[in-house]
Amino acid sequence: MFYDNLPGWNVAELLEKPTLQIATNCNKIITINHSLEILAQREKYGHLIDLNGKEFAIPDYTIKQIYDAIPRHCFERNLFKSLLYVFQDLLGLFITFYIFHTFCTPTYIPSYSTRFTLWTLYTFIQGLFGSGVWVLAHECGHMAFSPWKIFNDTLGLILHSALLVPYFSWKITHRNHHKHIANMSTDTSFVPVTRLAYAQRFGKTIESIAEYSEDTPIYTFFYLLFHQLVDWQVYMVIMIGVGEHWFEKQAKLKGEINPARNEDGTLVRKYPRSGSHYNPHSPLYTPQDAKFIFITDIGLLITISILYFMGQRYGWLNLLVWYGIPYLWVNHWLIALTYLHHSDPSLPHYNPSTWTFTRGAASTIDRDFGWVGRHIFHNIIETHVLHHHISIIPHYHAEEASAAVQKVMGRHYRKDESGKGMWNFMVNYWRSATTCSWVEPSEGAVGEGKDVLFFRNRIGRGVKPAEMKVIGESR
Repeated sequence: MFYDNLPGWNVAELLEKPTLQIATNCNKIITINHSLEILAQREKYGHLIDLNGKEFAIPDYTIKQIYDAIPRHCFERNLFKSLLYVFQDLLGLFITFYIFHTFCTPTYIPSYSTRFTLWTLYTFIQGLFGSGVWVLAHECGHMAFSPWKIFNDTLGLILHSALLVPYFSWKITHRNHHKHIANMSTDTSFVPVTRLAYAQRFGKTIESIAEYSEDTPIYTFFYLLFHQLVDWQVYMVIMIGVGEHWFEKQAKLKGEINPARNEDGTLVRKYPRSGSHYNPHSPLYTPQDAKFIFITDIGLLITISILYFMGQRYGWLNLLVWYGIPYLWVNHWLIALTYLHHSDPSLPHYNPSTWTFTRGAASTIDRDFGWVGRHIFHNIIETHVLHHHISIIPHYHAEEASAAVQKVMGRHYRKDESGKGMWNFMVNYWRSATTCSWVEPSEGAVGEGKDVLFFRNRIGRGVKPAEMKVIGESR
């Protein structure tokens, strides 16, 4: 065997070896251990191959190991420090508005085209600061802002309502996302479609969709434009991007005894407004959640009333520039960040029979958004893998905690190494949107491995979809 010649060192021999030789031999041992791990896995799961063509190793560490590796002070939440970040973001919003409202006027800038360009820049900057506020309210929902739940929920409700985000409604579904991440049935955020569901979009069969190889950049562009402009609002109103469990629950609540099903046994999905985040009786919630949904709706109505008053008082066009377009920028970043956290050619998803919390938590990826990511978006992009293992850690301890977690995860940790910054982020967004089309088992999977799913596409990029005999094609 290739590992028969592994050197049998003792401590004295190891200390006598040059540092470079020690490092080289240690790397060999790590490689051998990884190879042994893969060999053992193949016996149970077969060959699990991601879209990039790399063999995937199912995580084998425990959450206890993750907790034990993180320094204790990383769990400490400092209310004063957290409030300083809120003040920083609100100050950024106020100063930006003051500067543009005072100086970007015909008096100081006679050129209309220049003013138009500067006000466009204003909406972008406000969208960044608004996204920072959104992240801090998100920390309130995770109890990462302070040790006091009532304070966290009160502040989170105020901040998210100001951004027209339904705080408690989203907090509950987001909690379920964290509890069931990468579970094809019970996750509630960016659950990818199966090969059958993707084929149905184009009127194709599950067998023939892989041969439907026309690359349509125009379709992708308009799909992403729709995705970024209104996907958040659509997600709030109907149950898109959620797993099969929630549609089963919806059918049960509606009293459907034998609901229509697809050829693979999944429900023919319907998207009525009963699945709304604003509906206290939505399938997404329990009866105990209803009072919190009512409180959320009241908070949103207050914000809408204030915006209506501003539009009447100062003009609807002004309101569109001051608030409306920055609001769309916030939604853009929210959708883009969340999508890229969970959609990458290297990431798996699991059917319920194979899913565990640890496996799901490892099914996300860190990216480097540069200065904006660290100082305005509060590390939500750079430390998202940590966040899905332990969400109670505040962002100002996240980098240190993430470094500790990476040592435990080893090669199961994922980070995009293609570059950093905003432009690279959007390039990766286009790449994932065009290549991560649906999920299916690897062609070489056996047994439980058939319930580990990887992204595939119809445009010939990365590993090809599994071959299926064409038995017909819908017209």
